[in-house]
Amino acid sequence: MRRDARRNAERLATAAGQIFRERGLDAPLEEIAKAAGVSAGTLYNRFGGRDALIDAVMPDVVEAKVRAAMVRAEAEADPWDGFVLYVTLLCEMQATDLAMSDAVSRRYADAKRLNEICEAQMDGVRGLIAKAHAAGRLRADFTAEDLPYLLWTTSTVVRATASRAPEAWRRALTFTLDGLRPAAAHPLPAPPLTAEQVHAVMLDLGAKRSGQGR
Repeated sequence: MRRDARRNAERLATAAGQIFRERGLDAPLEEIAKAAGVSAGTLYNRFGGRDALIDAVMPDVVEAKVRAAMVRAEAEADPWDGFVLYVTLLCEMQATDLAMSDAVSRRYADAKRLNEICEAQMDGVRGLIAKAHAAGRLRADFTAEDLPYLLWTTSTVVRATASRAPEAWRRALTFTLDGLRPAAAHPLPAPPLTAEQVHAVMLDLGAKRSGQGR
């Protein structure tokens, strides 16, 4: 890559990281190009589109933050506390960083590396859930594929209340987590989604949001 092209790519990545954190991963690409001091054409020529730009900016950040959350969760002596801490840390990321909120949703089909990282972290999630099940601290019918429900719900609450009650999501999450204790369990009216269904739903949500943003 020529020196000027490399410099433009670095400016675009820096601007994208900042604007994505403030506006989410659906932020207008034209604004990112303007902030980087280049044309929109330069952005598209370098990255091809949104998903490629996301894949250039987000994977390392997501991997580091999710790994740090998992390390903290696995250090908890009580399996329930470890599960709750991990979920809470993910939701805190959603509340404080819109880019992270969108990244963990896996709504961007062509952000291949980001999706691979998100999929890889599910092994750790399954481990936390298995420990909590074995200890009798988490309702037995909760699966790793049910975790996105918590993240989708929190993301919606965060966006709806951010300007007026930025901590409201914690109350909503606590209600949900209390419902995951074995004593609160009742038969469920539908089976859990499969991993394929979860991913398909996420992509559908991404397509709808992209269409609304045009």
